Amino acid sequence: MKLFNIFSKKGKESLEKSLGKSKKSFLNKLNKAIIGKSSVDEAVLDNLEEVLINSDVGVKTTLKIINKIEARVAKDKYVSTSELNKILKNEISRLLTENNTTDNSSFEVPIVEGPYVILVVGVNGVGKTTTIGKLAAQFKALNKQVILGASDTFRAAAVDQLILWGKKVNVPVVSKGMNTDPAAVAYEAVKKAKEEGADVVIIDTAGRLHTKINLMNELGKIKSVIKKFVPDAPHEVLLILDGSTGQNAFIQASEFTKATEVSALAVTKLDGTAKGGVVIGISDQFKIPVKYIGIGEGIEHLQVFNKRTFVDTFFEK
Repeated sequence: MKLFNIFSKKGKESLEKSLGKSKKSFLNKLNKAIIGKSSVDEAVLDNLEEVLINSDVGVKTTLKIINKIEARVAKDKYVSTSELNKILKNEISRLLTENNTTDNSSFEVPIVEGPYVILVVGVNGVGKTTTIGKLAAQFKALNKQVILGASDTFRAAAVDQLILWGKKVNVPVVSKGMNTDPAAVAYEAVKKAKEEGADVVIIDTAGRLHTKINLMNELGKIKSVIKKFVPDAPHEVLLILDGSTGQNAFIQASEFTKATEVSALAVTKLDGTAKGGVVIGISDQFKIPVKYIGIGEGIEHLQVFNKRTFVDTFFEK
């Protein structure tokens, strides 16, 4: 299976295309914010604040960016509006760096004792199961042995959907069907991986926020049983967020981070939306690195998030 990454020509073209609406919307608003102005003053900053908030960057992150630019203006005494795009780009890159969002160039699996175990969480409809299938395909392309666990056992068709993805990318799926114990499925998946010497186990978990207590109990039980085979597991808890929902993605991130320890984010459905700014705000507000972005339907459209390439593409005129 031939896949391309964010640094290939096709990978960059896909990213540029997917961010097209977000970029066009943002730059148009930015141009209106500075029209008739030669320098950055209070009025321009007020307009810029509105632009960032309307671009789904989020209020807290927006105020942080505005404060940085205000300090720059106070220090330099004069900042031309023609420099604003570059200054914004630099400040956002700095924010992403502060949030431990590293510049990865490819999919990779850390070397650990036993299989590398990933728990995947997220509400229904964000592309959770689809992301798992695409992630499995990317790891398999690296010649890694992958096993999937269908532990989202209460959602209609969730198990069937994961099984279909398993067949599509030729990866085994451990399943006990619907309305079964999610922890029992996770147990069997990790047990199978351990016995067969697999490299990666990806476990699809509850796709609902019924209550935080139930979710915490369910995930806690899953973590407890898989530790019987791999004491350090799970090595990663990956939260899937739908980038097209804008501010609703912030709410989901807030609820899940209260319910469990999330170590990485994947933001999906960035193609065809003008809400790409949500990647910046969520990374900053929750201090959790964005690891993957989904920019289309194809398997190759799940890409490793690279902040430098993302920011360059977003601000490139």
